[in-house]
Amino acid sequence: MRRILIIDDDVDMCNLLGRFLQRKGFETGIANTGSGGVTKFKESKYDIVLCDFRLGDKEGKDVLRDIKAVDPHAIVIIITGYSDIKIAVDVIKTGAFDYITKPLIPDEVLNVIYKSLNELPDKSEPGADTKQKLEAANGEFLKGNAPSTKDLYRQVELVAPTNYSVILYGESGTGKEVFARTIHQNSLRKTKPFVTMDCGTLSKELAGSELFGHVKGAFTGALTDKEGHFEMANGGTLFLDEIANLSYEIQAALLRVIQERKFKRVGGTKEMDLDVRIIVASNENLQDCYKKGKFREDLFHRFNEFSIILPPLRKRKEDIPSFADFFLKKANEELNKQNMVTGFDDEVINIFRNYTWPGNLRELRNVIRRAALLTQEGLISSTVLPAELAASPLQYVSDEPEIENGHLSVFKSNDLKNAASQAEYETIMHVLRQVKFNKSKAAEILKIDRKTLYNKIKAYEAQQ
Repeated sequence: MRRILIIDDDVDMCNLLGRFLQRKGFETGIANTGSGGVTKFKESKYDIVLCDFRLGDKEGKDVLRDIKAVDPHAIVIIITGYSDIKIAVDVIKTGAFDYITKPLIPDEVLNVIYKSLNELPDKSEPGADTKQKLEAANGEFLKGNAPSTKDLYRQVELVAPTNYSVILYGESGTGKEVFARTIHQNSLRKTKPFVTMDCGTLSKELAGSELFGHVKGAFTGALTDKEGHFEMANGGTLFLDEIANLSYEIQAALLRVIQERKFKRVGGTKEMDLDVRIIVASNENLQDCYKKGKFREDLFHRFNEFSIILPPLRKRKEDIPSFADFFLKKANEELNKQNMVTGFDDEVINIFRNYTWPGNLRELRNVIRRAALLTQEGLISSTVLPAELAASPLQYVSDEPEIENGHLSVFKSNDLKNAASQAEYETIMHVLRQVKFNKSKAAEILKIDRKTLYNKIKAYEAQQ
């Protein structure tokens, strides 16, 4: 396991960053002064040092120099809130591997760390430690047993060893990035970088710079040369999330780069060779997008060498208990509680199974993290669940796209019979929750016999 020393006088930031890196499979140490960090480094070997540039007792470049005096091969990454050219040049000239700017973005921190790990000496088996690092850092692939989940595993196993481009379709929160990482980890590129880029957050003006990098002076504010995501991912895998949000102009530039396997930084003249596997994700059907003129057809065909559809959580109800256990384990590790939260009572599992999870796995994870925080020890009960779960609708009506048989659609029902059935079932579930799922009491309140209650529940579940 790789060890990272964090040196920063901001105690809260240290603790948050430390917990984040621990969740990604790293062992961390913390020091809140420059002198303390140097002492800690002398006392115990660390693979990487993350050091703030502005410390109370000394500057980061002085800490960098002291650490290099102890170990000339030490990898030091400087954290600065002052992202100007002078600091960047100074720290790299002094021997820093790289620098990152505040506010810290988790993916950027990981990308720099992974890139720096490639500089470390190999272990006895070439690539073995990098493989271990990747598996530890990204060991968040949820194991489920639903037929749709098993089919996903088979598709990942099939396409991962190839060099095919892959399109991942799925609603927000279904785990598209996790699947992209898993494909990378099981590919021949697993010892090389995995770099992510959210196309949905990019403006038209910045997209080219983020994808391809830029040279100093290429535009106003370009104070130094900058690597783009393609360059950072060279040799490895580039994951482009929400690809349909890229402008038509950037799509054209992207197509050219993919076809020629060469690129130039914005404002630059030097061509660079490119060897990158591309995985893209979208919650829109890209085939429909190009038919509507929103996406280039030729770019779609470049990406569409293989596609995988990630079903929403409401269609993987068999997996919810195992997913819930997985997220609870992660929450316990994150919270570092003295008294562990050991599981869920039966009522909570019933609520989870009957909720529609519009936010999918991301929503499930957040619900469990919150519940674990509010539970002192033992089992999580329904009293710590958000209100929307306790009174959840049982049929999901949304403007979010739903993917069926390779096509995206919107599910809405105006059928009066279905609406009446839904209302009846919601009433039954409301009463069941009130009596803690005591079916005899529920049947008495509903003025039906117990057998009728069972039959109604069974009939509704069969429709899901």
